[in-house]
Amino acid sequence: MTIGIVGGGQLGRMLALAGYPLGLDFLFLDRSADAPAARLAPLLAGDMDDPALLGELARRSEVVSFDWENVSVHALAAAARTARSTRIAPPLRALAAAQDRLSEKRTFERLGIATTRFANVESRAALERAVRRIGLPGVLKTRRLGYDGKGQFVLRAAEDIDTAWQRLGTAPLLYEEFVPFDYEVSIIGARSRDGSIVIYPLNRNYHSDGILRLTIAPWSVPGLARAAARSLTRVLEAFRYVGVLTIEFFVHRGRLLANEMAPRVHNSGHWTIEGALTSQFENHLRAIVGLPLGLTAARGHAAMINLIGTLPPVRSWLAEPGLHWHDYDKHARHGRKVGHCTVVEASASRRDRRARSLLARLYPHLSPRP
Repeated sequence: MTIGIVGGGQLGRMLALAGYPLGLDFLFLDRSADAPAARLAPLLAGDMDDPALLGELARRSEVVSFDWENVSVHALAAAARTARSTRIAPPLRALAAAQDRLSEKRTFERLGIATTRFANVESRAALERAVRRIGLPGVLKTRRLGYDGKGQFVLRAAEDIDTAWQRLGTAPLLYEEFVPFDYEVSIIGARSRDGSIVIYPLNRNYHSDGILRLTIAPWSVPGLARAAARSLTRVLEAFRYVGVLTIEFFVHRGRLLANEMAPRVHNSGHWTIEGALTSQFENHLRAIVGLPLGLTAARGHAAMINLIGTLPPVRSWLAEPGLHWHDYDKHARHGRKVGHCTVVEASASRRDRRARSLLARLYPHLSPRP
């Protein structure tokens, strides 16, 4: 069976690595002919919204999925119509909701999942009204395409309205309250074609400059883990979802506030490759092709550290006992995720000590630390 993947980045690459032991084949579509996944499978190079290329991807694949969520829903739907026997998973309704922060917030609201107060912003006057209603500080965000801290402006005073509008006012926008959260967590799960659901342990995430630097799992706060799993299950069932889905939350005064969802495998789940009985990548593939889902229990206590900008010297890092190294084969660039490493320990305290030591070598100024 051939799986078509729109996007050939590191997530697609890790899907292929998880899928080959299952006997699956892959075909990628990416803008770059030397994308990370191109080392592992055939790749169609061109615009990822190109109807002809999407049609070819669909015709040559039994299932089409994606490793990022900004592909055109309309183009994907049209491609599926040209290849009637090809399925698309996760479902396009979920993809459309996740692409637009307003739709995403309304989905959480409709399903009774607590989130930050928000308002749609279609004009400068609407922004002024939103600021009066929701208050300051607040965050103005583009409704589409923002990631890793991009497409956002924090308003702390009324005088910031002009600057925020000048920076972002050319795109559809969302204004939401600024939450002085205690920390951030994410929950990852998978739903199969037969409706079976599996959920991974809760992750705690540490960011710097809007980019995820560290994930530790399991994050053992049972009340939060149960609440996050309930919210994730509601979304999975509401969309009759197939594949892996992630929800990121703020934790504020012991309460979860949903921030955003990702209809794909997720950076905060990379620890599952070595740290869980079945990785998120394998379970995504199992779900979309109709295989039984794998167990999601943790093998121990994991810490995953993103390698940002450039890779450190591999020789010295492989001398670290039990360190698992992942090089994405990407060109160095400021702010770019070029790899990650993971350690799995028998106890949370030992994991946290290892994470602090590794972070101190990579990011000496990063705060907070586990």
